[in-house]
Amino acid sequence: MASRRAINPSRRVADSGSIPLVSSLSQKSPNSPLLSVGLVVLVRVSCTSDVLQAIPILRKAYSDGMRKVLYVGPDSCTVVSKLLKEEDTEAWGVEPYDLEDADNSCKSLVRKGFVRVSDIKFPLPYRPKSFSLVVVSDSLDYLSPKYLNKTLPDLSRVSTDGLVIFAVSFQLMIFVGYPGHQRVKVSELAKFGRPVCSPLIYSSVGIPHFAKLRSSSWWIRYFLQNGLEENETVVKKYEQASSKSSYKPSCQHFHINS
Repeated sequence: MASRRAINPSRRVADSGSIPLVSSLSQKSPNSPLLSVGLVVLVRVSCTSDVLQAIPILRKAYSDGMRKVLYVGPDSCTVVSKLLKEEDTEAWGVEPYDLEDADNSCKSLVRKGFVRVSDIKFPLPYRPKSFSLVVVSDSLDYLSPKYLNKTLPDLSRVSTDGLVIFAVSFQLMIFVGYPGHQRVKVSELAKFGRPVCSPLIYSSVGIPHFAKLRSSSWWIRYFLQNGLEENETVVKKYEQASSKSSYKPSCQHFHINS
């Protein structure tokens, strides 16, 4: 039986709690009388590629838990198609956004009932423990705590073996220098603590979404405050399998007991 131990905050990277913008953005260049200029851009890193690469690793970590999988997130048709190719795995998907631009393959999955569009702020149309594992990606980041408090328990409700969360990351790209001599500095925002709103991110139908820049420490505090426990047994298996396969995720990921 998997151990049920509260999440240990010391296992995660510590957070500074703020975004340290470089002061050199407003300083003069030592080689030029021109004032240096800076452009700060937040770049969203999608977790879909992480999920696709993680499927064989999830199988090693969860073994029988991959029998019936529900994927919740964008690109649901792509992920479900990949899962259905796995041996002894049934898969379904919930697309929280829109599928107007779906190709024929995706439309076929929708017609057959493998993928459906559903607003995850409301209860999912599934019975309790309908799936062995629920994988959610690029979705919880857009929910305020009010809706997150309802959605996470509902995702856990339909799962028997646990919930895997892939949380989006952002990169802070800083273009600095003087005209014609710009350079780029990139800093991962996943390690900074206080959640703030990102610039607008548009769905496939042009509807703006605000993603919260939530760090691993924010998520850990949230799990602890809401009595959610990390599956330490699965975490160890997942980390070992990731190391052997040289899998280096771009997104944050958590393995929560149902």
